[in-house]
Amino acid sequence: MRVAIAGAGAVGRSIAQELLGSNHQVMLIERDAAHFEPSTVEQAEWVHADACELSSLEDAGLQLCDVVIAATGDDKVNLVVSLLAKTEFAVRRVVARVNDPTNEWLFTDAWGVDVAVSTPRMLAAMVEEAVNIGDLVRLMTLRQGQANLVEITLPDDTSLAGQAVSQLALPRDAALVTILRGGRVIVPQADDPFEQGDELLFVASADVEHEIRIALGLD
Repeated sequence: MRVAIAGAGAVGRSIAQELLGSNHQVMLIERDAAHFEPSTVEQAEWVHADACELSSLEDAGLQLCDVVIAATGDDKVNLVVSLLAKTEFAVRRVVARVNDPTNEWLFTDAWGVDVAVSTPRMLAAMVEEAVNIGDLVRLMTLRQGQANLVEITLPDDTSLAGQAVSQLALPRDAALVTILRGGRVIVPQADDPFEQGDELLFVASADVEHEIRIALGLD
C-alpha cells in the first residue's frame, strides 16, 4: 500500500518505520522544520508542507494513496487532514490519532475518519486485558462505533475446554477472528479446540457483546 502520514514527530516516524518494515510505501508530511528530518526514516518519502493546505496535498499526490494517517499532536489538524483526505482525495482508509480523549466524539465519518485511535483508551484496554480473565475488554472501536474489536480470556474452569470452534453458537453480528495461545496466533478453523487461558478476539457490534459472554458460558 501507499500510505501518507501527516505529522513526522515521534509517533509519525514510529508508524512509518513499522509500515516500511512491512514493505509499504510511506510518505511523511511535516510542516515544522524542527521535525523535518529525512535522515531519521531514510526509506520514506518526505514532504515539507502543511497537511491542512489543499494545494500542498495535491502537490504531494495524496490522491495516489491507499491510506492516510493523521498522526500530529493537534486534534484540530488531524480532523482537517482526515476531512480533506476523504472528501477531496477519496482516500479509501483514513486513520486519525486522538490526543485529547474529550475530543473523541468528533472523530467520526462526518470528519472523514474511518478509524480513530485514542492512546489513553488503548492503554486502559491493555491494562484491563492483562488483569481481567473472563471479562470482555473492548480494545478498539471500528467504523465509528458500528463494530468493536473485543477480547475475552477463557478462565481455567471454562466449559469450552476441548470443544471445537464450530460448536460455539455466536450471535449473528459477531465473528471470532483470532485465538492467542501461548505466544501463538491461531486463525480459528472449525475443528480447532478451545483451551483454558485462550485469548479470544472478536469483531462484534456493541449490542451483541453480552450475547458473546453467554455463548462462552460466562454469564
